[in-house]
Amino acid sequence: MPKVIEKLSQQLRQPDAIYVCPASEADYDPSKNTGFAIPIEVVKGNKGLPAQRNAIMKAVTDADAIVFFDDDFVADRFFLQEVEALLKNRPGVVMVTGDVLADGINGPGISYEDACQQVDQQGELPVERVENVFNAYGCNMVVRMQPAREWGVWFDETLPLYGWWEDVDFSRRMAPYGGILKTNRLRGVHMGSKSGRTPGQKLGYSQVANIVYMMQKGSIPTDVGLVRISRNVIANAIKQFKPEPWADRRGRFIGNIKAIGDCLKAPADPQKALKL
Repeated sequence: MPKVIEKLSQQLRQPDAIYVCPASEADYDPSKNTGFAIPIEVVKGNKGLPAQRNAIMKAVTDADAIVFFDDDFVADRFFLQEVEALLKNRPGVVMVTGDVLADGINGPGISYEDACQQVDQQGELPVERVENVFNAYGCNMVVRMQPAREWGVWFDETLPLYGWWEDVDFSRRMAPYGGILKTNRLRGVHMGSKSGRTPGQKLGYSQVANIVYMMQKGSIPTDVGLVRISRNVIANAIKQFKPEPWADRRGRFIGNIKAIGDCLKAPADPQKALKL
């Protein structure tokens, strides 16, 4: 995390402040970023990605927008400059997400050094291409704060641990208040670090229970949710026999089956993943 924060010093448009909400005190050592020109505030929040994001939102009382970066996302030097320009030029936009040049989440991961190399070798910005999207991607997610504050939109802390699909849920609850855009002028690399991720059975449970929970409360359409659940379960069922070295496919599949059984008997409860 300290290296990723240090990289932000290269932004052409410097952040006004940086807020860090680690899952535990051991996850971030502020002394690694001493002498930094940009104010860094460490925020305490409950463990779990949605709760940690909410803690940051509560701490930031006067910002027009928050740019959420995962601690394994490396942004190119134009990123914040382009965020500011886009939000000024498009007042009806409530969320923005960028173009992930490489994503290690579906592979063994990308080293910090390789991520920086890929980001630094990018040339000048491309001709702008903007599209409306269903949701912002949580690793690089811009939230306009006025509608979030006015309408009381927070991340759902019922979703535990790494908060599977918390970015989709939040995006769809922000969608009634403005556009959600993806632009190729926001660029970065998601390293997809495996440390801190939800382990096999818990993740498999969340892949089903979180989405059923969202369908039941109405934040995502049933057809969208069922397609994603089916993809998760089928992928885990097939790949458990020849899993990737970085993925506990059998554990995920067991978690999938347990969640399906529970959701058929009672309303979905994402918190049950904590008991596995």
